[in-house]
Amino acid sequence: MKKLITEFIGTFFLILTIGMAVLGGAGNLAPVAIGLALMVMVYAGGHISGAHFNPAVTLGILIRGKITVADAVPYMIVQFVAAAIAAFVVQYLVGADKILANAAAANPNAVKALVAELLGTFALIFVVLNVATAKATAGNNYFGMAIGLTVTAMAYALGGISGGAFNPAVALAISIMKMAQWADIWFYLIGAFGGAVLAAFLFKYCNPEDN
Repeated sequence: MKKLITEFIGTFFLILTIGMAVLGGAGNLAPVAIGLALMVMVYAGGHISGAHFNPAVTLGILIRGKITVADAVPYMIVQFVAAAIAAFVVQYLVGADKILANAAAANPNAVKALVAELLGTFALIFVVLNVATAKATAGNNYFGMAIGLTVTAMAYALGGISGGAFNPAVALAISIMKMAQWADIWFYLIGAFGGAVLAAFLFKYCNPEDN
């Protein structure tokens, strides 16, 4: 239960930061706030739950072999629930008028968005697996910074194409908050889970001593 509570807290505050930073007018600094929020939550919860806060991370770590299916499924459920609750809290704090004013109006190019989500999630999961699960980096104290900065970098690099979710729970939340259209959620989900699978298998290939 402590692990699930930690996953809820970390995912909740990540989504809260995304919503409040983007809808609250942080502008070009929003990716910095989001990366910092993820970083501090990873440091806060890493020793308890592993600090996934992302169903794609959980899938990658499952393929990596560092979590069981019996644990991975509740992790993912809690992450989605936390994301939805955080999205509704953001709606309450920001207000309906601002939510509607910032509602996503046009569909992005689906193929480009899918590629962007796959690449961004791949980068994130590949970093997570190498800094937080590899034997060669065991005991390091930079894992949280590396993970948070990866999200910031990918948000700046690819956010203009897809919105930069790189996380199925974020995809759910931004759809609830009208920052993305429900019709587009498929490429967020496929891109994130696809990137996680690719990153996990390439990690195993590049780190045979960890298999």
